[in-house]
Amino acid sequence: MEQGRIIVITGAPGTGKTTTASVIAEKSDLGKSVHLHTDDFYHYLCKGAIPPHLPKSEEQNLVVIEAFLEAAKRFARGGYDVVVDGIVGPWFLDPWLRAAGQGYEVHYIVLRAGKEETMRRAVGRAKLDRETNMELVEVMWEQFCQPGCFESYGSHVIDTTNLSAEETVTMVRETIKGKTHLLAGT
Repeated sequence: MEQGRIIVITGAPGTGKTTTASVIAEKSDLGKSVHLHTDDFYHYLCKGAIPPHLPKSEEQNLVVIEAFLEAAKRFARGGYDVVVDGIVGPWFLDPWLRAAGQGYEVHYIVLRAGKEETMRRAVGRAKLDRETNMELVEVMWEQFCQPGCFESYGSHVIDTTNLSAEETVTMVRETIKGKTHLLAGT
């Protein structure tokens, strides 16, 4: 059985992650695919759950990331194209780099839009109150735009500010086909 790929599509809320990931998974060139929405893994937490945006949630967030990474690896070993859709910032890349070092083909694609466009897209659709949501989206946008964030991983960023959903999907498919956004294992 041929091993599948792991394709991480990340970025701040409002950059097109879920729309893009859904299409990439649905139109995979492999015979099987799965779309792992990382937020779902946070919903599995019951007792002791900490909202993932709070500073004291770092340990919990790492556990959740490692849980969906293990799920992604198992699907990939089963021959699935695994599209991981969620907030996987460079601050949580170590487990993914280790997976690449274990022989998994891990694509790391960061979708990024300008601040105004990101805010416009993201602010109205969250489960939190508008003010909290605006603050969180802005913080996430800034985290994904910090200078030096992605230089050590090559250029893994696709600017979606002026792209339609179809254009974004096309660019992501090209990076997957060209293997231009692969992580090098550690």
